[in-house]
Amino acid sequence: MIAVVPVRDGRLPVGADATVAEALGRVLVIGEGAMAAAASLRVEVRELRTCEAGPFAPGSWAAGLAEILSGEPMIVLPGSADGRDLAGRLAGELGRPCHAWCTEVLSSRATMTRHEGVVSVTVPVLGPAVTTLVPRAATVRAVVPRQPDPVVVELGAPMRRDATVLGVDDADPAELDLSDAERIVAGGVGLGGPEEFAMLAEVAAALGASLGATRPIADRGIVGHERQIGTTGVTVDPQLYVALGISGAVQHTAGLGSPGRIVAVNTDAACPMMAMADLAVVADAAATLRALDRRLAEAS
Repeated sequence: MIAVVPVRDGRLPVGADATVAEALGRVLVIGEGAMAAAASLRVEVRELRTCEAGPFAPGSWAAGLAEILSGEPMIVLPGSADGRDLAGRLAGELGRPCHAWCTEVLSSRATMTRHEGVVSVTVPVLGPAVTTLVPRAATVRAVVPRQPDPVVVELGAPMRRDATVLGVDDADPAELDLSDAERIVAGGVGLGGPEEFAMLAEVAAALGASLGATRPIADRGIVGHERQIGTTGVTVDPQLYVALGISGAVQHTAGLGSPGRIVAVNTDAACPMMAMADLAVVADAAATLRALDRRLAEAS
């Protein structure tokens, strides 16, 4: 099994570490700044290949990678937007099935999550395949061993025509996939109900952030399950994570990668989320949210 990790501007996608760990440390990093991205992997790597392929071009990449990886029985990619795009094209070039949104990949079977994480389906793998892995946090060793010297791979001349990018619009944080969000404002049962979460959505929009929540909030229908963060929801890795009324149960914190900064607001100063926070505010989450909403309204 080998992991294929597409990168942009030398940055790893969400779920890259977990994908490499799933492939037991065998990885090919491809894209613009592949070498720099490979150096930032936080899991042990046994075999490393890098390919400086320039800006994302899934059609030509898939054609070139098909020749390089034809002898690999199982290829696994992160379930990021680029990983999903490349996986389907690569499967088509190789004439293989593509098992998408997997939670576990083995040589003989693949386990996939369906219906927003409610159902797991295990299917036999009867031959060579391409898979994508649900983005999640990987277990990172305290001291990562030295990465091996990379083997540089070249794709050769492009064999497929890719779409020409005329421009890129800024994503709407309210609609952005949580796994791609750089700022997230999330609430738990300690925040309140529908009224508080409607205000939280307005505050998130004013801050240019995406809305997140814990599983109990999603189960109550206050927010959609696509906004749920945790082991049965979405794995995130933002630069800023604001947790309002979230105690920090392991089912939730397991869905946090390595946020750049964590701000937590809770009346329980000893709860796990407060211990994780860079800034812990001991206060009522709903009252803090209302004060923040007023302050943002005055600033606008």
